[in-house]
Amino acid sequence: MDMAFTLVFFVYGLAFFSMGLAMSFEAGRSPILVERRFLIPLAVFGVLHGIHEWVEMFLIRNGWFGNVDSILLGWLRIGLLFFSFSALVIFGLQLIYPERELLGKEKPKWIAGTLAYVLVILAFGISVWISHRDVIAHIDMAARYSLAIPGSMIAGIALYRESNRAIQQRLPDLKDPLRLAAWAFAIYSLSQVIVPAADIFPANLLNSEIFLKATGIPIQVIRAAMAILITFGVIKAAQIIEAERQRRFLSAQQARLDALRQLEDEMRERETMRQELLRHIVQAQEEERKRIARELHDETSQTLTAFSLHLATLQKIVGDHSQATQQMERLGYLSRHMAEGIYRLMRDLRPAQLDDLGLISALQSHVREIERQFGLAISVQMDGERRRLDPTVETALYRIAQEALTNIQRHANVQQAQIAIAFTPESVVIKISDDGCGFVLDQVLKRGWGLAGMRERAESIGGELFVHSSPDSGTRVEVMVPTPAV
Repeated sequence: MDMAFTLVFFVYGLAFFSMGLAMSFEAGRSPILVERRFLIPLAVFGVLHGIHEWVEMFLIRNGWFGNVDSILLGWLRIGLLFFSFSALVIFGLQLIYPERELLGKEKPKWIAGTLAYVLVILAFGISVWISHRDVIAHIDMAARYSLAIPGSMIAGIALYRESNRAIQQRLPDLKDPLRLAAWAFAIYSLSQVIVPAADIFPANLLNSEIFLKATGIPIQVIRAAMAILITFGVIKAAQIIEAERQRRFLSAQQARLDALRQLEDEMRERETMRQELLRHIVQAQEEERKRIARELHDETSQTLTAFSLHLATLQKIVGDHSQATQQMERLGYLSRHMAEGIYRLMRDLRPAQLDDLGLISALQSHVREIERQFGLAISVQMDGERRRLDPTVETALYRIAQEALTNIQRHANVQQAQIAIAFTPESVVIKISDDGCGFVLDQVLKRGWGLAGMRERAESIGGELFVHSSPDSGTRVEVMVPTPAV
């Protein structure tokens, strides 16, 4: 019988201790139903009350401790009983009044109230001790009447309210375990009415000895059963909350992935639209250049040609008149100079070779013109089978090479440059390089509109632009267009 009674106390304490540990772990996680600060008092109650039951078990089996002072252990048990049920009261009140910081701004009031309660219990114990010499038993009785009964009932009411709130928050699976724990706390509260026999009302009429005679069951068995049900309900609720937390986490992760995927799709669509817009802008620009060049050729150049013919006719009519001849020769020089300037302007706007003969011929013509104007020696090397490309691709590659050669002529401080054109089945690659002064790439990329324009042109035809440069090490501009874009 003694061993069975000891086992009841052990299971009783283990149940509450396990619940306390589970709630301490749950308090360290993100809240779903209640805030984590509300679970800390429940965890304190579980751990302290579990230890309390084990201490009471050791007191019953006092032979286990040899010469340990049982009075000291008795006072330790009373302290654990008092503080555990005080924590349970705080837990219940916090759930019922969540908007009030019971241990926040009102912390001094709670400390003062606790000290006052301790003094009342001690005064009661001393008064009983003077007449009965069993102060610990009477303080135990007073603690159960004043704390255990209302504390357990408040906790049960609070958990029942939380079960209703769980339904409102669309967590119906939490209803049953929370209500199980709530009803178990209510029965546990009623079981605290049964205290050891004493000559003080109501312990003299309703106590553990009378209950044992009436039912044949120690009251500790009822309390242990309720402790198991409370622990089962609370831990089951914690498991459901953890599953819901995982579900929400996965749902949030999926939503985040969907948002990122949608953002990537939008960015891809915007990039496609940007490239398409750039392609249309470049095409419109080239068409406008072609129109202006054609008008210069068809109108201005023909007018200058007619002017030159009339000027030559006039020169024959005037004959050897020296002063008039000088003026007409001067006008002839100016007309030829204007014609050359218009020709260069037409070539820069839109070289006729690009439309008629293709990229290679246009580049070779442009290279010869640079060599004639600026004395820059440019070698052109071609690998692979030469072929015509899409007009948009040829135009973009020509403009990139044109801009790169202009940069060499203006900034490289060098007299030589190289162009390498490679045709492969997979791509077309053009490299423009020099051995000039070079530059700091990062600085130029931040403010260099020329390089930015070349990159935009390359991307508009599905290609890539690579720029390699460093001070005193020359520069290499490389553009690669894959075959599908050609």
